[in-house]
Amino acid sequence: MENPGNLIITGIKGTSLSPEEKELLREEKLGGVVLFSNNFEDAAQLAELVNSLQSLRDEWPMFITVDHEGGRVLRFKKGFTQFPSMYEIAKVDSPKLTFEVHAVMGRELSACGVNVSFSPVCDIWTNPDNQVIGDRSFGHDIETVEKHISAAIRGLQTNGVLACAKHFPGHGNTVKDSHYELPFIKESLDELRAREIQPFVRASKSRAEFMMMGHLMIDALDSKFPTSVSAKAYQFLREETKFTKIVITDDMEMKAIADRYTTEEAAFLAIDAGADVLLYRKPEEAAKAVLSLREALKTKKLKKEKFLEKLGRVESCKQENFKEYKPIYVPKITSAFNSQESKKALEIYQAFLQGKPIAR
Repeated sequence: MENPGNLIITGIKGTSLSPEEKELLREEKLGGVVLFSNNFEDAAQLAELVNSLQSLRDEWPMFITVDHEGGRVLRFKKGFTQFPSMYEIAKVDSPKLTFEVHAVMGRELSACGVNVSFSPVCDIWTNPDNQVIGDRSFGHDIETVEKHISAAIRGLQTNGVLACAKHFPGHGNTVKDSHYELPFIKESLDELRAREIQPFVRASKSRAEFMMMGHLMIDALDSKFPTSVSAKAYQFLREETKFTKIVITDDMEMKAIADRYTTEEAAFLAIDAGADVLLYRKPEEAAKAVLSLREALKTKKLKKEKFLEKLGRVESCKQENFKEYKPIYVPKITSAFNSQESKKALEIYQAFLQGKPIAR
């Protein structure tokens, strides 16, 4: 498993693998794939794509990941239950409903072989003008966000999908979008501790398997480096949340990072700073990152013990969660969709909208 590719998750370009993508995934032993709407036609096609991806590995299965939050962030449409945003779900004030929503999400995703969801969003919607996070958040206050993220994590992880708490140390008090520019946060460390990172502390206690580091500039934390390439930010995450599992970066191709560093520079900086896994949308960028890490190991710029520690977290996660892996039997996946649980969750939400009493 001692290959830097194990620390990389890449996107792919279509609904099936190209020969070049197959070669990259197989030869570099990439740790996983992130899927988007351009990779999806329907549940059967998705399952077949996942099977083709997993057939390339001779060790532990890949992380097959997706942003599946509900509301405006749902990459898979046809056949999947279309839940409203988590802000709307949280208005019902029922962690039980939040659990059931995420249990349905987990069953539908895992039926197709998707094993990681980049959710729940743990950002507090602190700034009302923030539409980058906006209704992706469970709410405007710590208490609301905390109780719903715990339910969300349990719902996903008891149904075969690993949860990823994002975007540390909190993207809710910004107005800039890190897809396009680097957001600056002016809060002090005490203010961050008192508010923004509290949901991440809860996510850690709730045993989320992943935590995502955002691309943010926080002078109180590190006036030189954005959080995703800052050793101080990763140390802050580990110390404040007591999180011991996998820390993944947000997409390393976002302009918040890509406008400041080359792919090769950013890959080394993030891993050396404390990231365990790097996320890329394009295979060619992922390939550059692998070469950068390999060169850093060869020249001992990246210390082997640090590299092995990260590999250990990835392997431990896969051993613990994927030891009973079997390819998806496509004819059976339809039973996971249009379930009674899905209909019931949506009915509870509709009853709330109509002002009817909600059973908790």
